[in-house]
Amino acid sequence: MAGILDLLNSDLGKTIISGVSGSTGTDQDRTGSVLTMALPVLMKAMERNASTPEGAEGLLGAIKGKHNGSILDNLGDLFGGGVNEEVVNDGDKILGHVLGAKRDGVQQVIGQKSGLDSGSVANILKVAAPILMGVLGKQASQNNVSSTNDLGGLLGGLLGGNETKNEQSFLEKILDADGDGSIIDDVAGMVLGGSEKKGGIAGLLGGLFGK
Repeated sequence: MAGILDLLNSDLGKTIISGVSGSTGTDQDRTGSVLTMALPVLMKAMERNASTPEGAEGLLGAIKGKHNGSILDNLGDLFGGGVNEEVVNDGDKILGHVLGAKRDGVQQVIGQKSGLDSGSVANILKVAAPILMGVLGKQASQNNVSSTNDLGGLLGGLLGGNETKNEQSFLEKILDADGDGSIIDDVAGMVLGGSEKKGGIAGLLGGLFGK
C-alpha cells in the first residue's frame, strides 16, 4: 500500500495540492509543505483515536459512509468552482474531532516551519481533511477493510509502516504540543533543523523523515 506521502507525490497529490492552494489563496510550495507535515500528523492522531473501541467504530463508520472516497472522484468540480462551505465546515469538524485540544499547538508548529500564520494553516487543513478522509475511505474499500481490527493495518500502511525514530518522535511530540512555544521550538529544532530549504515537498521530506 502506498503511504500518505507517496500520495502527495503522485498525480492525485499534485491535483490536491494545486486545488487546496487555489482554494485558500496560498502558494503551492507552502501548501505542499503544510500538507507534507500535516497529513502524517493527522494520520497518527487517527491511529491513536482508533486504538479505543469507540474511536475505531467511529472512524470505520465514517469511512464506510460519508467519507467513502467519492470526494476523490470529483476533485475537478470540487476545486473548479471553489470549495463549498459544506466541505470546509466538514473539515473543521474532522480536525476538531481528530486533534481535539492539540489542534492549536499542531497548527502553530506547522505554521512556524512552513512560514505561514496558524490561521492560514487552519484554512489549508480544513480543505484537506475531508480529502484525507476520502483517501482513507477509498483505501478501506480497495483493501476490504470491514472491521475495526483491520483499521490498524490500514492506518499503519498509510503512515508507511516506517518506524524511524525521527518520524515517530516528531509525530508524537507535535501531537503533544500545548501551544506554549517551548515544545514547538524543541520539536522543530530537533527534527526539522537540518531542513531550511524552501524547496517544497522534497526538502521537507528530507528533514521530516531523514531520507
